[in-house]
Amino acid sequence: MTETLFIGGGGEDYALPQELLLKYANRHGLIAGATGTGKTVTLQIMAESFSAVSVPVFLADVKGDLSGLAISGTEDFKLHDAFMKRAGIIGFDDYSYDAFPVTFWDLYGEQGHPIRTTVAEMGPLLLARLLELSEAQEGVLNIAFRVADEDGLPLLDLKDLQAMLVWLGENRETISLRYGNISTASVGAIQRQLLVLENQGATQFFGEPALELSDIMRTDTDGRGRINILAANKLMAAPRLYATSLLWLLSELFEELPEVGDPDKPKLVFFFDEAHLLFDDAPKALVEKVEQVARLIRSKGVGVYFVTQNPADVPEDILGQLGNRVQHALRAFTPKDQKGLKQAAETYRTNPRFSTEDAIKEVGVGEAVTSFLEAKGAPSIVERTLIRPPSSQLGPITTAERQAAIDTSPIAGKYESVKDRESAYEVLRGRAEKAAAEAEEAERLEEEAAEAERELKQARRYDGTQVGRSTSKRSTRSDSMGDKLTKMVVKELTGTTGRRIVRGILGGLFKGR
Repeated sequence: MTETLFIGGGGEDYALPQELLLKYANRHGLIAGATGTGKTVTLQIMAESFSAVSVPVFLADVKGDLSGLAISGTEDFKLHDAFMKRAGIIGFDDYSYDAFPVTFWDLYGEQGHPIRTTVAEMGPLLLARLLELSEAQEGVLNIAFRVADEDGLPLLDLKDLQAMLVWLGENRETISLRYGNISTASVGAIQRQLLVLENQGATQFFGEPALELSDIMRTDTDGRGRINILAANKLMAAPRLYATSLLWLLSELFEELPEVGDPDKPKLVFFFDEAHLLFDDAPKALVEKVEQVARLIRSKGVGVYFVTQNPADVPEDILGQLGNRVQHALRAFTPKDQKGLKQAAETYRTNPRFSTEDAIKEVGVGEAVTSFLEAKGAPSIVERTLIRPPSSQLGPITTAERQAAIDTSPIAGKYESVKDRESAYEVLRGRAEKAAAEAEEAERLEEEAAEAERELKQARRYDGTQVGRSTSKRSTRSDSMGDKLTKMVVKELTGTTGRRIVRGILGGLFKGR
């Protein structure tokens, strides 16, 4: 079995192989460098290498270029001669063109199989980050999740959460006594943020069928690991949704996969491109969550590789856990850039043959400063490395080629149709409809009772003999009422209005007889 992945050639003449030990590939890594320095190609060749040794890969395709992994490179490609020359320089003797098994995914279901999760699986911490909630609003969101869980109300999609928040607002006085204050302002703010999320297209991300982790950990019929590519060119327009969805997936892997200790090779390698989006303005609780996942998920057999422009984009506590590093060129035009460059250089084990700081500034496109974990997990000394050329197509594939890959995927048709089973929205709507029907029935019965009482009073008022009571007391009251009515009629005969009223009263009375 292959024990290493060939990344490129190092040393003064690039004759020193730079290899990643498979048994340390789950110790995580970093691919960094300024725009246009070759990070995407490095990600591509690493994905190829892992796939070739039966390790599934998950990565986000921010620009669309990585879709080329599904198609073999060809000799008529304009860089063919340059690729062959580079392969010769670095001693990549078995270099050849090849395609790799790819599964395309898309949160919007347009450029790949839909990828979904439920609101409950996302959890209040990540959802609060996604919605940019304040501390008070996050507290209300936590109450909504807690009450939904206790009342057996499944939170599957956004309408479930919206319905739950409406119910929480309507019953806030009762709920607040147990869980703390629930203000209508906080509920309204969360609802508005959910509306923004809907406008970004997140409705399709929340729901069922939810992603099964086994579907991103597949190997192909020939034993190669499948490369899962998440279409992210549209998703990048909603950067928080992008970062949170990837972090959710990482958290699910952490929660669901069993402990495997130190395997001979990873069970899955996860590339987190544009990693700075994960940490920009992130609350402390979220950063701590990422740090915990990064520290512990390697024991589940998962390697996480952060891809970003500058190592400073990654918090220091997490950066210290990234043992395998490929550093492409960094620009240092400002004092801040120069400080970041110096800090990046200081994280490597020095090589007496050159200045690491100078090398990071000087390496060309497709060249990098690398350091990989050696025996016993110690980092190797830093080397200037010429990255090997890719075997798959460099650049995006056509729409027809992508669709063909989607149609022939082993999970074709599994996630395309949305399943909308009974959940919080339907349960709460059913309760509301039942309560409304009961209230309507109660109102009808109350009106009938009131009408019956009015009829009884009217009968007693104008014809006491018909109510079945003939006591002397009742007769006295009736006589008294009769005397008063007679006096009123006589008094009002001289007025037109009075005559009209009396006609109405007497006419109705006589008519009733």
